[in-house]
Amino acid sequence: MIKPELEFVYEAGGELEPPREIGPVVDGTRRIIPIRPGGYVKGPRISGRLMGNSADWQLTRPDGVTVADAIYAIETDDGALIQIRNKGLRHGPAEVMDRLRRGEEVDPAEYYFRTVPEFIAPTGPYDWMNKSIFICSGARYASSIKLWVWRVL
Repeated sequence: MIKPELEFVYEAGGELEPPREIGPVVDGTRRIIPIRPGGYVKGPRISGRLMGNSADWQLTRPDGVTVADAIYAIETDDGALIQIRNKGLRHGPAEVMDRLRRGEEVDPAEYYFRTVPEFIAPTGPYDWMNKSIFICSGARYASSIKLWVWRVL
C-alpha cells in the first residue's frame, strides 16, 4: 500500500458578489456566485491574484448538499495565466448552513467544504500543475471565500 502525502501549494482569498438566483430546477436549486477581480494567491511555489470575469455555478441538491463548480484564473506575479476549474461539495447541519446563507460568521470547522481543483497551466515553471492531483479545503464568509490547496504526492 502506498499512502499519499500532501504538499501545501497556496492559500487564496477573494471577494464575492451577491448570489444571483436561477431558482428551482429539476435537480435542485441553482445560483451563480460571481467572483470579484483582485483576490490573492500566496504559496511557496506560486503567488499572484485571482482574475475577474469568473463565477461559481452552484447547485443545492434536495439533500441540502451544495455542489460547487467554479471556473476562474490566476495571474501569477511573474505574468503566467493559469486556468482553474474547482469542483466540490459543501454541507453541514441545517442550522449551520442556514447561518451561512444569511451571511453570518460561521467557523469553517462546523461544515464540510472540500473541492478538487484542476489546473491548466502553460508549459514552463508551472507545468507541474498539469501533472498532479490537488485537493482543497474552503471557508465561506458573508461576501468572501478562502481556499487552501494541496498537491497529492
